[in-house]
Amino acid sequence: MTSNDSEIRALLAGRVDACQKKDIDQLMSLYSPDIVYFDVVPPLQFTGSAEVRRNFLRWFDEYDGPIGLETHDLNIAVSGDVAFVHMLHLDSGTRTNGIDGAVWIRSTVCCRRSGGKWSITHEHISMPGTWPLDGSEA
Repeated sequence: MTSNDSEIRALLAGRVDACQKKDIDQLMSLYSPDIVYFDVVPPLQFTGSAEVRRNFLRWFDEYDGPIGLETHDLNIAVSGDVAFVHMLHLDSGTRTNGIDGAVWIRSTVCCRRSGGKWSITHEHISMPGTWPLDGSEA
């Protein structure tokens, strides 16, 4: 493992930690001010720190207590000051509606190093869905 890989892993571990604790300031410190974030909720694209912050706060507010977030199948590719990462997350916890459950999500993260510090510049979240096998529309 290279030092770049270790630095990216530390960045992503900090991201998971901040999400689990619902620490918005810690979380946003990991993102570039010009972040572009694609999510599964409308309006689907969030641009800039303010929009992404509001989206994370919306997500945090869906949980009664901490968020369980486990990273699986982490893959990192680094070239110079740019990194591309994809992984699966198991997102779990008790929702404010009282339902305790878990859902798998896919995450693709792009990072850039500037001034010796890595930050997340792009993130894309998606959820596995089901497609009808009989050719009918979903």
